[in-house]
Amino acid sequence: MHFISEELDDYAVAHSAKEPELLQKLTRETYQKVVQPRMLSGHYQGRILSMIAKLVNPKIILEIGTYTGYSALCLAEGLQPDGILHTIDINEELVDLQKKYFDASAYAKNIQQHLGPALEIIPQLEGDFDLVFMDADKPNYPAYFELIIDRLKPGGLILSDNVLWSGKVVEPLDPKDSSTKALLEYNKILAEDERLETVLLAIRDGLTVSRKKIPS
Repeated sequence: MHFISEELDDYAVAHSAKEPELLQKLTRETYQKVVQPRMLSGHYQGRILSMIAKLVNPKIILEIGTYTGYSALCLAEGLQPDGILHTIDINEELVDLQKKYFDASAYAKNIQQHLGPALEIIPQLEGDFDLVFMDADKPNYPAYFELIIDRLKPGGLILSDNVLWSGKVVEPLDPKDSSTKALLEYNKILAEDERLETVLLAIRDGLTVSRKKIPS
């Protein structure tokens, strides 16, 4: 979903950092072999994720929703040399493709794949998080938030994808639309939780940046 003209979008991409060659290859293979390739973060948003991760320079990253691994590789660019990125996905069919590109990257030793329901896996992970990227099943966004907020370090960030949901968040709600309903609840949580300061960016399908306040 694009909220600006294709011409302006192309201009923004052309004047942003180039997409690394490995990610270009991953993009091509995703479009060739995987259902719903539009779920890929892609060049522009990938560079945004990379930039934010580099600014944070995290020790521990949690990613909820791996898909084919594109966003994980972008986030890993900002990891500390001995940092860890935990990435969770429920789709067993994508594990080998993810691993192929993780192993081909400079971050093979830093990325830990987890297969299964995130609500079960997150409590098993050690350590607190400097950066969380949420891009999984929308109905569980509020539940994921409750699991991670107390484990997010002061000054840490939660990045939440697809929060505009193709514009459905400002349209009349279909009572059967559990994803939009959950996103409306989740967006309200991020905006009103006093532990956070949040800005919702109208980038692609919406990307929220939420920073956990540092106690004074």
